[in-house]
Amino acid sequence: MRTPRAVSALAVLVLALSGCSALGASSPDPRPVGTATAVASENATDPALAAFYGQRLQWVDCSGGFECTRLTVPVDYADPAGATASLAVVRTRTAAEGEDRLGSLVLNPGGPGASGVEYARAARTVVSQDVRDHFDVVGLDPRGVGESDPLRCLRDRQVDRFLATDPTPDDPAEVQALSARTTELGRGCAASGELAAHVDTLSAAKDLDVLRAALGDDKLNYLGKSYGTYLGAWYAEQFPQRVGRFVLDGAIDPALSSEQLNAGQAAGFEVALRSYVRDCQSGRNCPLTGGVDDGVAQVRRFLEGLDAEPLPTGTGRPLGQGLGYLAVANPLYAPQLWPQLSKALKAAFAGDGSVMLAQADAYTHRSADGRYADNSATVIYAVNCLDRDDDESEPQVAAAVEEFARDAPTFGPYLAWGGLACTNWPVAPVGQVRPVHAQGAGPIVVVGTTRDPATPYAWARSLAGELSSGRLLTYDGDGHTAYATGSSCVDSAVDTYLIAGTAPDEGTTCD
Repeated sequence: MRTPRAVSALAVLVLALSGCSALGASSPDPRPVGTATAVASENATDPALAAFYGQRLQWVDCSGGFECTRLTVPVDYADPAGATASLAVVRTRTAAEGEDRLGSLVLNPGGPGASGVEYARAARTVVSQDVRDHFDVVGLDPRGVGESDPLRCLRDRQVDRFLATDPTPDDPAEVQALSARTTELGRGCAASGELAAHVDTLSAAKDLDVLRAALGDDKLNYLGKSYGTYLGAWYAEQFPQRVGRFVLDGAIDPALSSEQLNAGQAAGFEVALRSYVRDCQSGRNCPLTGGVDDGVAQVRRFLEGLDAEPLPTGTGRPLGQGLGYLAVANPLYAPQLWPQLSKALKAAFAGDGSVMLAQADAYTHRSADGRYADNSATVIYAVNCLDRDDDESEPQVAAAVEEFARDAPTFGPYLAWGGLACTNWPVAPVGQVRPVHAQGAGPIVVVGTTRDPATPYAWARSLAGELSSGRLLTYDGDGHTAYATGSSCVDSAVDTYLIAGTAPDEGTTCD
């Protein structure tokens, strides 16, 4: 749940990562000169794209044992001779040679808007040593994201106002205020240039195929988490014969409508909140009293109270309901962060909103000086509004609030109103809601976590069933995504598939 919008949360929590630093000395590329061009000639289906598929990447050292480069892609794949975009790429090389070297493994951590470059920089914590021993680990910032010619939709202070807007309007004036903020965001994105109409996932998937060829790989090996599963699924649909070893962890089902996705996510966060409360009350110093139902109700009343009475934070930014929801959501992504939520709630119940504000700022990558480290809090809208052709009208959104609240009383109204974000988006959508099958692709491993807040387990089940070669791996646990988050069983199954090509048996469950 990044920001309220259809498919709003779709981001993996990335902690303590660092991006590419200033470029240093040049690093030679050991591949034969003709490798990328040969792959391009075999796989490029449009002669007009040959120059992009045949480009030779110029890698340079960029600290920490990483190499960085830029990949050039067309802004509009329907007009390859037109404007181009420059995408940031980073990799760490494997020392393996010969049959032990299995090529590149491309990562995407989610969002849309999370940085693949930063995620790959954290390879030691997000990919096992065994995998790193066989693959070059590669991160790409998707078009419009991070260091890849990012969309500049709002200034930092405008982002502050946007995130602080009341997300659950109670009267026509508040609905108008929320609509005005999202309209301002859309206009800002549209004004940032031609790329704003081409940050859709279908185009980003085409970029992945250009990257595959430029890396010299016949097939794309890929680990996508959260929104990265949506990106990977659409890649597989467009290029099924080029699918290598694919892991989609924390899945999004492209066949679900925007309303179904928002409703599912609201229910997912409700389940995660209950798991947190149960854990909190089993220990000491929990600020939530009574049973699980009582504790959940206390969190809900707290969030509802912020609507009328924001908490002071010791800054010029009081903790209103919008920031309060982000503050509660952030720790629900990972059980190891639950103690931070308890600490923040305890302070908030005592009248101090500063700890909660720090959680909200961690979620949106805002520093104490008022600067946002990246554009993830805004570009998510630009991508999602292009990707789906079923945006809801204001009356439809308002009508869904009560229904959402029945199944998810805490998060339902918040995510129901999230459907308003793309109602007046100034750029027409180019994607569509439909199942993907990737007919002809090799085995695709879909990982689902039973109590995942942001991408409910049901989505993994349905995506695995729709893919012609989908193989479901279940993790019976808490948190958003499962690989490299603490389950040795999941890690072993995924590593075996990536390294040996042996997909887990159908019905495999880890706990």
